[in-house]
Parts: sequence; structure tokens; C-alpha cells
Amino acid sequence: LIAGSATLACMILPVIITASEESLKAVPHGFREASLALGATRWHTIRKCVLPFALPGILTSSVLSLARAAGETAPIMFTAAVAAKDTFPWEGDGGLLGVFQSQVQALPYHIYTLAARIPTSDYTERAQYGSVFVFLVMIFMFSTLSIILRNRVRAKLKW
Repeated sequence: LIAGSATLACMILPVIITASEESLKAVPHGFREASLALGATRWHTIRKCVLPFALPGILTSSVLSLARAAGETAPIMFTAAVAAKDTFPWEGDGGLLGVFQSQVQALPYHIYTLAARIPTSDYTERAQYGSVFVFLVMIFMFSTLSIILRNRVRAKLKW
């Protein structure tokens, strides 16, 4: 679990950083200059003038990166996934540390297992379609959450 989480975090970090930089660059320089000209400190200018206008882009990139991480199959498959899991992570002998060191079953890897490794039958076909539907709904919800957060934050801004 720790290895898979760290791998996905390293994969989505450049996307979040790049999108956040672009959001910060999109704030007009006039806002910064006007704030500094009126006697505000640099920290106050950043906190009150730059970040509120860059926040919608930062939130959107963060939520969309989470949606992207949810769909990554290869890093999960090679670092943390197991094909079949009979017990829950907390049922092992390792205690709380065992929860974080146990292997996990991720939804993209589950779909891959159903599609490629298990012989096709009526049950596996329904399980494949159901798993893909749940995954698509989950990604749709992440994208919708991103749009709603961005619109709410933008509605609070006064130009």
C-alpha cells in the first residue's frame, strides 16, 4: 500500500505542479503591482491577491490528477496489487503497520484480472461490465467534483 501510494504520488506530482504554476502565472501582474503599490507586504499580496485567483486552477488540477491516479493500472500492478485477496488488511498479524504494508486490490487491476486472466463466463462478463461501469462513474464523479469546486471558488471572486 505504501509503495503503490508513493508511486502514484510521484506520478501525479508533476501534473499538479505544472498546472499550479500555470494558474499562478495566469493571475494578472497588475494585481500584484497594485497591492505592493498600496503598501501590502509580499506575503499579504500572495495570500490575498494571487492565491484566491489561482485557487480554482489549483483545485481543478488536484482533483483531475486524483482521477488520473485512479486509472493508473501499471504502477499499481507492479508495486502494490495482488490478484486475489481473501482477508482484509486489518485481519493480519502485523497490526496497524501491517495495514500499510499489505498488498491491495485496485479497481483497474481488478478489471484487468477479470478481462485477461479469468476464463470468460456469464458471471465474469457481468463482473467485467459492472467493474468498468463503477470505474467510469467514479471518474465521472471526480471530474464533476472538479468542475463544481472550480465554479464555486470562481463565483466568490470579485474582479
